[in-house]
Amino acid sequence: MLRVTWRNLFARKLRLLLSAFAIVLGVAFVAGSLVFTDTIDRAFDDIVSGSVSDVTVRFDGATTDENGGLIPDARSMPASLVDELAAQPGVARADGTVEGVGLFVIDSDGKLVGGQGAPTLAFNYNDAPSITGEPAVTVVEGEEPQGRDEVLLDERTAENAGYEVGDTVRMVTAGTVPELEAELVGIAEFGGGGLAGASLVLFDTPTAQQIFLGGSDVFDSIALTAEPGVSQDGLAASAEQVLPDGIEAATGDVVAAETEELVGTVLDFLNIFLLIFAAVALVVGTFLIINTFSILVAQRSRELALLRALGASRRQVTRSVLLEALVIGVVGSTLGLVLGFGLAIALRTLFGNFGLDLSGTPLVFQWTTGAIGYAVGIVVTLIAAYLPARRASRIAPVAAMRDDIALPESSLRRRMIVGVALTLLGAGMMAAGLVGEGNTGASMVGIGVLGVLLGVALMSPVLGRPVLQGLGAAYRAVFGTVGTLARENTLRNPRRTAATASALMIGLALVTTMSVLGASINKSIEVAVQEEFTTDYLVSSPTFQPFSTGIAERIRDIDGVGEVVQQQSLGSEIDGDGSFINAADGGAVAEVYDIPVVTGTLDVRRGGIAVSEQKADSLGVAVGDTVTLTFPAGDQEAEVQGVYEQSNILNDALVPLSTLAAAQIPRQDSVVSVNAAEGTSPDELGTALDDVVADLPIVTVQNQEDFTEAQRASVNTLLYLIYALLGLAIVIAVLGIVNTLALSVIERTREVGLLRAVGLSRRQLRRMVRLEAIAIAVLGAVLGIVMGLVFGVVLQQALADQGITDLAVPIWQLVLFVVVAAVVGVLAAVLPARRAAKLDVLRAITTE
Repeated sequence: MLRVTWRNLFARKLRLLLSAFAIVLGVAFVAGSLVFTDTIDRAFDDIVSGSVSDVTVRFDGATTDENGGLIPDARSMPASLVDELAAQPGVARADGTVEGVGLFVIDSDGKLVGGQGAPTLAFNYNDAPSITGEPAVTVVEGEEPQGRDEVLLDERTAENAGYEVGDTVRMVTAGTVPELEAELVGIAEFGGGGLAGASLVLFDTPTAQQIFLGGSDVFDSIALTAEPGVSQDGLAASAEQVLPDGIEAATGDVVAAETEELVGTVLDFLNIFLLIFAAVALVVGTFLIINTFSILVAQRSRELALLRALGASRRQVTRSVLLEALVIGVVGSTLGLVLGFGLAIALRTLFGNFGLDLSGTPLVFQWTTGAIGYAVGIVVTLIAAYLPARRASRIAPVAAMRDDIALPESSLRRRMIVGVALTLLGAGMMAAGLVGEGNTGASMVGIGVLGVLLGVALMSPVLGRPVLQGLGAAYRAVFGTVGTLARENTLRNPRRTAATASALMIGLALVTTMSVLGASINKSIEVAVQEEFTTDYLVSSPTFQPFSTGIAERIRDIDGVGEVVQQQSLGSEIDGDGSFINAADGGAVAEVYDIPVVTGTLDVRRGGIAVSEQKADSLGVAVGDTVTLTFPAGDQEAEVQGVYEQSNILNDALVPLSTLAAAQIPRQDSVVSVNAAEGTSPDELGTALDDVVADLPIVTVQNQEDFTEAQRASVNTLLYLIYALLGLAIVIAVLGIVNTLALSVIERTREVGLLRAVGLSRRQLRRMVRLEAIAIAVLGAVLGIVMGLVFGVVLQQALADQGITDLAVPIWQLVLFVVVAAVVGVLAAVLPARRAAKLDVLRAITTE
């Protein structure tokens, strides 16, 4: 049996490769995702180890919000503390650190370097060593910065910005000075290797203090280096002896672990995001493998019956088919792992365009990646081949003496019962998701979608019959006998047709779901902007980073300017619940924006807060209650003075600017709303605003239409990325159609010969195969689009409390999907149709 199995494999090498290709793509996506995220992990490990000192003296309290965003903190340490720490036992040196946030380099063409990608890391320069023993920063060209007019850049930033040593570098900041210039006096190299796309900007200490700390001789943190033989714990204990309350000494290992945990959270999200698409590809590939083995077993039914007649047991026949599947799984997994490297390179290039530059970090291939790749590929292949293998073992030995052999088929009734059960279970999960809130509701909807997809796939032989019969009627009317033959061929084996169509159905169902969801998001944005965007212009940052309050002061000096409202957004906690809050003059906000107030007022005073209706319900608070706000410098009590309807302008809560001052959070602006004064047209104001910010690429001026288009563009960019990732499943589904038709032509060789013998021309034969392919593709498209519509509507309802309040269905886009599916069917039929037309009539007739 083993020799027979190997002979069959090598006799059908093309079919083996076609079957393995689905596994190749699926495993490649899994391996590529793991290699890419492991590479990111390695890059950030190098950055952390190359920048963390033996001990870091820092303020108590969290420095990041629940989404990993940096919370501004104006607390600082006096320079005298640096001297005290340097005199402590076990301390080799103590270096004060100034950490700048919100600085961007402007390139020689006047554009931001980095933008929405990796951040700019701005510090005061020193040669303090990291925990690796090497300096965290080394000057590799030029000299150290000295004075306000000198700066260092890393080599990549200088190259991307078009600067050389001796050039004048333009920069913008979120501090009190919106822009500054300095001479590039040298190129710095980071001790931890690459910076993953981040920009490194270094000033001397007095200049950094002037830019980021208001000119006072203070520091954000202090880096301590241990004397030889002194441990990190011993150094931290020595430092703690002179530290005041509210300041702690954290060992390098602790700081590194905290940073790696934060990076790990982001990597986990990215990994899950990519692996979801890999799972979709593998599910679609499973249908292809099941179909391929079902057809191969059907073609070899006489051979398998003869083996049974010669003494092979049912178990041996099953093992023979599973061994073929095992070989396909191993070959596909091996090729998939190799291709995974190419995919990882493609992902690295793709994310490099968004600012995450990993070109300085070699790709990381861990043994776990290989193990997972082989496990996924082999297990999926064996599971997919198990049912055809069992079916093959049921062939009776006496069947070898018959001219025609029909494989035993399971009852469609059983498939329908299981399919209905899965569909109802999935629908129940989707309904429960609608009742749930936020991410929990969306997760339940996602699980329900999977159940419905599998259920409909099982029921597709029955559900697809009306579609195929409708197409068959159209075929018969347009193409006559050829159309009738194509219809009968698609209905001859409903399981095979449905399985092939199901692969395309899953891909198009998900594409349709995302299309409906994307259209609904865009419509919700448009409606929300029309309802809430009542100001003439909005000044904001395309990098989604805060900017200097000095820009608003410039705007106020423009002739013809009316109301100017400044808002600062940041993450915080309200009664322990992660929230996005806005700080602004509530009275001015109420004058500029039409935000419905449920109870109380938006004109919150010192010690007060207004919350959205949704946040008030989740916290169980009302006007007059007291809530606790959590900031890095400590907690603050605030009285609820107003409750307003959900607003994209104010997010979860509104507090007065005095709250930020009390929390020692530096003043920066996230958004500035501007109205024209009486007698000034909006167009005139817009021109004046453009002139003021012309040299400040950190901000943009947008009216209602501009703002809407910018938000839609962001949504569409994400949709295109998702479409590209789902395209892999579509490619596998198309290969499934090609494979099914090719094997079907081989299976029907005698039938094709007889048709040719009775007068069917080669052209008519090719047309018949093309019509079969179109029928399969259109069936998959119809089922997929119908399910995608349902999924999209349900997801929109589940996420209504997240801001996706309006449903939109992109009708013409869905029609385009059906047309494209038909075209795909025509292309998929090219090779099988050509093969069928080239068959020798006499040889085909005599084929057994």
